[in-house]
Amino acid sequence: MKKYYEAYDERYKTIHEKGYGWFSGERTPIVEETAAKYVPSKSVPVLEIGCGEGRDAIPLLRLGYDVTATDVSAEAIEYCKNRYPEYAECFRTLDCLGGTDPKRYGFIYSVAVVHMLLTDEDRAGFYRFIKEHLSPGGAALICSMGDGTTERSTDAADAFAMAERDHPSGKIKVAGTSLRTVSFESFEKEITQSGLTVVEKGMTDGAPDFPFLMYAIVK
Repeated sequence: MKKYYEAYDERYKTIHEKGYGWFSGERTPIVEETAAKYVPSKSVPVLEIGCGEGRDAIPLLRLGYDVTATDVSAEAIEYCKNRYPEYAECFRTLDCLGGTDPKRYGFIYSVAVVHMLLTDEDRAGFYRFIKEHLSPGGAALICSMGDGTTERSTDAADAFAMAERDHPSGKIKVAGTSLRTVSFESFEKEITQSGLTVVEKGMTDGAPDFPFLMYAIVK
């Protein structure tokens, strides 16, 4: 049985069958900015958790970074491999809550993933995975959808229920997926409770897909 946070796989299937991508394809600027600051060499292994349709992985790969781009959605990974065949070997499926990865990475980044995790246990597992897979001296960028104040959560039981959503192609019914937004105070607290140290934090955006993002750079 699929976990609630795997509902995006169904959303991707629905939109891809119609010949569209779900997201705009616009990169998240803070990813490249953070890589430039914290990755001393482009030979340093980089991991993306939740690459989706390749929005942030492809720009880094084109810049020469050694990126392994992962997603829990097999549909998303297949989409990326087909759309970017020259980088097909850089994409693979991974559930950071239930999967394993023997490697360590000098830089890990994750944009708009942790807000999909509803339970404290799952969110702690997400941070634990990052802590366990960072190389000594490495850094991670975590971006979570939210305005820094609002706290709310959807019901995991509704994640696969079809819901009407806006898309550039028009209104479309897709899996509703999951969402938990937390305040910046809660965001920072759960990070530090995992044993990670916040070295930078603030608000940024990944417009048009994510106009409000909290971010933390951790070690």
